[in-house]
Order: sequence, then C-alpha cells, then structure tokens
Amino acid sequence: MDQVSFVETAIEGFGSLAQPTRLQALRLLLAAHPESIAAGEIARQCEVPHNTMSNHLSILARAGLIAAEKDGRTVNYRADVTGFRGLIDFLARDCCNGNPELCGVLPDVRGVPTEKKNEPDVVAPAFNVLFLCTRNSARSIMAEALLAKIGKGRFNAYSAGSDPADAPMQQVLDRLDHLGHDIAHLRCKSWDEFTGPEAPRMDFVIALCDTPQGQFCPDLGKKFVTGAWPLPDPAQFTGSASERTTLLNELYAMIRRRIEIFVSLPFTALDRLALKARLDEIGDTARVSP
Repeated sequence: MDQVSFVETAIEGFGSLAQPTRLQALRLLLAAHPESIAAGEIARQCEVPHNTMSNHLSILARAGLIAAEKDGRTVNYRADVTGFRGLIDFLARDCCNGNPELCGVLPDVRGVPTEKKNEPDVVAPAFNVLFLCTRNSARSIMAEALLAKIGKGRFNAYSAGSDPADAPMQQVLDRLDHLGHDIAHLRCKSWDEFTGPEAPRMDFVIALCDTPQGQFCPDLGKKFVTGAWPLPDPAQFTGSASERTTLLNELYAMIRRRIEIFVSLPFTALDRLALKARLDEIGDTARVSP
C-alpha cells in the first residue's frame, strides 16, 4: 500500500470515529475483545435504535475497525485490533521526531513497550503467534524456532500439539542447532496450555497439520486470526538416514519461506478477513515453494 492509500485509510478510520455513538461502540468492542457482542446488545448499551446502530456498525466495519460474524440469524461484532493498531501506528509513526517510544501510552497499544516503574525493561513483540501440529515434535517446533529468529523484536513465537509427544524429535533439534537456532527452550506442549485465563493472548494461530493425510488440529474457534499451512509429518519420512535428512532440510526450507512471507505482510493495512486470506495463501504449496 502506497503512502496515499495509507493516508486515505487513516482518514476513513478517524472519520468513522468522529461521531459519539460509533466511538462508544468501538470502545465497547475493544473492552470485550477477543469476545464479540451481538448487534442488538451494542444498540442497547449505546441507547440507540437497532437500525441506526446497524448503520453505525457498517461504517466502522468499512473503516476496518470492527468485523461482523454471523451466528445463525444473529450478527455479532468483534473489534479488529489489527485495524485499530494500524490507526494508532499512523498517529505514532512520526511522534517525537521518529521516536514513538517517547509518546507514552501510544506505543503500548502498538505492542512496543513503555517504561513502567519497578518493572524490568522488557521488549515485548507486537504479535503473539502459536503454531499447531499433532505431536508438537517437529513442524511446529521448527516454525517456533524460525519465527523466534526471523521475527525477533516483532513477534513472539509459541508452539503446541493436539496430541503432544514426550519430547521433540532429536533429528529436528540437531538440525535447528546446526543452523544456529536456540533450542534450549523448545519442548512439546499441549494446546491446553494456551486456553486458560493465564495463557498469553494469541494474535495468530497457524495450523501445520497435514490435513490431506488425515491429521487434524484442534478447533481454533473465532478468537484468533487463523491460517492453515499443511505440511508433511517428518515422523512419516522413510528411506536412508541421508534421504530423511534431505527431506527434513526441504521441510525446514518450506517453513522458513512461509515465515519470511508472513513477517513481511503489511499488518497495519489489512483487516482481519484479509489477513486470514493472506495466511491461507501462504500455506498454499502451489504458491510457496522451498
């Protein structure tokens, strides 16, 4: 997206908020995020007629600040934090002569840390990403290690499995170590670790299960931006040791290429549905070669 398009998007976003009811509705949805709220309930809390509220919500949706989700005959709305971050990013980008960390609370919304008294100076990435596969022993472990290295400072990488193994595949750990990745923290984990109230909130959940071969990941629900990158399971690789190593290297290259494309996406310029579409495009093996 060029600079003119960024400006036009920002103008539409700010214009959609230049009305008290719409501003109140967005604040309600941001407070409820990642949960959604039915359109009727938003109208009730904003104390406006349902038809009037529908028009307001349509304007916010066109501006990329909220997203509609149908549940039977009910339409629910959820805050699109990616669009909201983009709007804040537009404001903060030139703050303090190009040093937005001096702007106080604004960088905190964008995922950039602010100074807090009596707390360590920790740099938190803008997005949390969880990779899922069946055993969490190879594909998702590779993806976690790759994103931690390629996206350092902008992304926080996690991995889990629907039926986790006792430990990652030793050949995978050896390969990652040889390629310069930090493997000390890598372990097999259950998806359940990321469903409790104390778990880190995820922005993206990407399933690597080989669905064409009958492997299935947990139902991710609608709380995250999800993507499907089906990849072959190294546990099924056959042949000699050198042949299996070659296949593992090819798998590593496939995951690396996908993550390189992922981290270069224009996150602030895409709404929730567009981001999901781009994630699924990245997972299309016909589009992304090793």
